[in-house]
Amino acid sequence: MLAKHAGLRVADRLAVMAILLFCVGAWAGDLDKSAIERRFQRPLHVGEKLRDVPAWPLTSELTPDAGPVAYVFESIDLAPIPGFEGTPINLLVAIDNKGRFLDVEVLRQHEPVFLGGLGPAPLNDFVKQYQGKSLKQQITVSSTYGNRRPADGGNHVVLDGVAKATASVRIVNQSVLAAALAVARVRLGFADPGNGAPAAIVKDLPFERMDLATLVRRGYVQRMSLSNAEIEKLFAGSEGAGTDEEALAKPGDSYVEVYVAYLNAPNIGRNLLGDIAWEKFKAYMLDDRPAYWVATRGRYALIDDAFVPGTPPPRLALSQNELPLELRDANRDYARLPAFENLSAALIVTAPALAGLDPGRPLDFGFTVSRARGFILPVVTQKQITLRYVPSGELFDYPPKPLPEWLQAWQGRLPDLIIIGVALLLLTAVLLKPRSISVKPRTLLLFRTGFLAFTLGFIGWYAQGQLSIVQITGAIKSLSAGAGLKSFLYDPVSLLLIVFTLISLLVWGRGTFCGWLCPFGALQEFIGLLARALRVRQWRMPATLARLLARSRYAILALLVGAAAFVPSAAEKLVEIEPFKTSITVGFQREWPFLLWAVGLLLAGAFVYKFFCRFVCPLGAALTLGGRLRRWNWLPRIEACGQPCQRCRIACRYDAIVPAGGIDYDECHQCLDCVGIYHDTTRCGPKLLFAAKGKTVRIHPLKLKPADLSR
Repeated sequence: MLAKHAGLRVADRLAVMAILLFCVGAWAGDLDKSAIERRFQRPLHVGEKLRDVPAWPLTSELTPDAGPVAYVFESIDLAPIPGFEGTPINLLVAIDNKGRFLDVEVLRQHEPVFLGGLGPAPLNDFVKQYQGKSLKQQITVSSTYGNRRPADGGNHVVLDGVAKATASVRIVNQSVLAAALAVARVRLGFADPGNGAPAAIVKDLPFERMDLATLVRRGYVQRMSLSNAEIEKLFAGSEGAGTDEEALAKPGDSYVEVYVAYLNAPNIGRNLLGDIAWEKFKAYMLDDRPAYWVATRGRYALIDDAFVPGTPPPRLALSQNELPLELRDANRDYARLPAFENLSAALIVTAPALAGLDPGRPLDFGFTVSRARGFILPVVTQKQITLRYVPSGELFDYPPKPLPEWLQAWQGRLPDLIIIGVALLLLTAVLLKPRSISVKPRTLLLFRTGFLAFTLGFIGWYAQGQLSIVQITGAIKSLSAGAGLKSFLYDPVSLLLIVFTLISLLVWGRGTFCGWLCPFGALQEFIGLLARALRVRQWRMPATLARLLARSRYAILALLVGAAAFVPSAAEKLVEIEPFKTSITVGFQREWPFLLWAVGLLLAGAFVYKFFCRFVCPLGAALTLGGRLRRWNWLPRIEACGQPCQRCRIACRYDAIVPAGGIDYDECHQCLDCVGIYHDTTRCGPKLLFAAKGKTVRIHPLKLKPADLSR
């Protein structure tokens, strides 16, 4: 390490120590039963927290025998998705027993834009939109950048987003839906979403008259046949083995034939039921419940004399994607069809309309087979045979799987990403070949001013791409808690800039971001240009004082990381040392203390060039540490630089050129002024002197010892 940085090692160690020791406790809910009871009062009653899923059931005095009418739960117990700051947002969610949202309340959140800036009101207004929406609907979030409300409405609901907080509200939406679906699957019988695609829709096909053989051949009616020997093998090694004398005596005879068919498809239901019964069936199924015809023939009894019509058949189970679904007998007298003779039992069974069953994808019908050994206190052994029902794809339309919400965010921001991507390619080209743009001062001034205006106006104020120290502390929190960095995907503009900045650290150091891509840095630069135009006297700090102040940003970085590790609530306030949220994210629309701080830093930059960047910025400190991985000294120097020529050093407003002539890349913001001077024979002192004498300057790389970089 260079000698000039020896004094920074203590601060560096503090930052690294805080990162390594960072530890976040287990994320858990905030409320107990009494807190829920205060929110949901009579005629509702709050039950004890469930064991199979962390939710409180609500019952009603108005329907005392109906069981739970709703469930209340905290999102952090079921879907602890890290927010922008790295800590999950905790929401209280209530859904009724049909899967409709009753209420969503923000309990705890650490999103910087809602802690200050916009304040909590926009987030509270956002979550109110869930009331009355259903989990059966596809719920997404719109933004000013894309994903507008669909014209046809239908089953797709688009919530109004919050400007300047698009990534945060998308994470809120994912937290609400993931938590609610987890409860609905356990308690309301909702099916697993499988691959995430919407349920298949029965096609409106022309009706074809088909006999039973055709229905079976085309897979519309599916069957399974098992012999006595196969059932005996099923019980091998159990208490039920050898208890069925008929199976032992006639192993080759049929034990059971099972038939299953999906009745809602007209080409199945109408052919099986007949025209008259089909019309009755359609009138009965107005709520679009999925219905199946299940029949058995042979020795196996699907139902017995104790079975009550209209109730769930005790020996029949249904599952999809390994999750069980409730089945109930439809109690229809036309279940036993004339096309089938000698049926042991025939039922029309239905699943709840809101169960999330997808009729176009495979289902597993399970049939329980029981055997008993002994007469007094018999030992009962149960086994299950399964018919996998694979619906015929020709009967269904399969809607495409919706894009994940983070990918919808990228899709909505695609025009912005293209514009910023082109700008980054242009910047890369200029930094790889800086001579052409920098040799003429006016050309460099126009290009740099134009690019910084784009950074401030488009990347900063419009696209909300201001990177922040909060992203670093948030990433540490997420990784420490084992939650990963998926939350970064919801902010595509910031992620694009983060990736480019990380790559640029290896090539050019911290100057690429700090000098060209930081919106607040661009704003400071414009303040500096305005101050010089108004002839405001500029103060150039003595080298010793500048070096001392430059160390302060490392101390601030260590303080922020340490506070995030041990006092997170304090860290949320300390990060306000960055004026980025005030000046860029919310465009100076904040309370007066934050405005005074941001304006004060900008005014300081009018007298001391880019004061905040050079002496305060914790993000700049983190990038400086990362910039020490830089692989090349890409700014050209010659032997005469610093010995005796001081032209570049005097011109550098960042004090990034040391007396010996070398570049201090930790302080360099890549303004390219020194590159222009180096290549301009009318401004480079040694070249100008040699040209006056009619000689050619001898260009040798500047060889510096570490001590040469000490000020």
